[in-house]
Amino acid sequence: MNFLPAIDRYILRLTIVPMIGVFVLAASLLILDKMLRLLDFVAVQGGPIGVVFKMLATMMPEYASLAIPLGLLLGVLMAFRKLATSSELDVMRAVGQGYGRLLRVPYAIALVLVAVNVALVFYVQPVSRYWYERLEYELKSGALGASIKVGEFTTLKDRMALRIERSEDDGRRLMGIFARVANDKGQVLSISAREGAFLATTDNPDTIILRLTDGTIIQDMGGKQTPRVLSFTRHDLPIDLPTVAKFRARAGGEDTREFILPELLRIGWGDAPSTDRVERIGSQASFNFRLVEVVMMFLMPLLAVALAIPPKRSTSALGVFVSIVMVVAYHKINQYAEDYASLGRVDPTLALWLPFVLFAALILWMYWRVAYVPGGQAIGALEAVFAKLGKRLRKLFRRRGVRGAPALAPAE
Repeated sequence: MNFLPAIDRYILRLTIVPMIGVFVLAASLLILDKMLRLLDFVAVQGGPIGVVFKMLATMMPEYASLAIPLGLLLGVLMAFRKLATSSELDVMRAVGQGYGRLLRVPYAIALVLVAVNVALVFYVQPVSRYWYERLEYELKSGALGASIKVGEFTTLKDRMALRIERSEDDGRRLMGIFARVANDKGQVLSISAREGAFLATTDNPDTIILRLTDGTIIQDMGGKQTPRVLSFTRHDLPIDLPTVAKFRARAGGEDTREFILPELLRIGWGDAPSTDRVERIGSQASFNFRLVEVVMMFLMPLLAVALAIPPKRSTSALGVFVSIVMVVAYHKINQYAEDYASLGRVDPTLALWLPFVLFAALILWMYWRVAYVPGGQAIGALEAVFAKLGKRLRKLFRRRGVRGAPALAPAE
């Protein structure tokens, strides 16, 4: 890093630490929220707990594409806020270091993150979303080995009902087993056993063996025949697993979020006669949504500088709050515009790029106020309102504290 000037190394150090911290924090919060939902979903479906972490891994590219712009914004904001509150920014500007010079390192970081986000949004994220949908489908269909719920009757292939009293050794030992098996001839087997275990077969992966120990079989032949009763020490009961249909191929569904960049361009702007109009419009909306989200990252350093500098003799952190609200609100507007454009009610280019132009104009105006207007503030009116509100709250708490104070005892 010695090839960089000292001031660039200093700004890099101030930016990179909070940026990584915000990225990790945002991604962790999103993962924890999704993990709770997945744990509940997997528990209801009765699947293995390991699939939760596989599904979370497939969601990481989507979370990273959301956390990267936020980390860039808050990293640059925190760096320039520290420079402003410590008066280092005034010294730098006094010796001729303008904002354009100070933003070299933030924009170098932004270029790297834009390249990473382009790869995530246009290539990695669509494939990972497909694998998430596939895992969810296999979990619901039982392809991942859905477990038999203890204490409940489980129906297998509509001809077998199975109930287990309790499970030990992580499901390797089953206690108190009852099974009822019927065939096409109307014969019914009622089986009870003290314990049992599931065994896999090497010759037929679609069939497993339930090995029962110490039990009784009652065979009902149907009609007026007397049921036959048989006691056994060990009995192997074959169980046919339910047939699981194969999951669709990627980009075979209606979700345009699974399309990578070449597929979006081919479907959205290609001249293939077989392309459906709804699919074409949806691809155009998805492409414009991803593109504006990436391009907006180039304006994040300017927005960070505009909101990082508080009024003189003030340490207000209102800019941090406003920056998060603006970025989240813009992202939600883009999502709504994409959904609305996918219905064909408005041109996708207009629906996605009009909010971008308005938001970009607002950011450029805010940056111009801070960088080129002496004493200018991007959110000066909000800062004034926030300062007045803070003073009133402090006075209110002081009055309550004085009224609640105990009276002094008179001197004797």
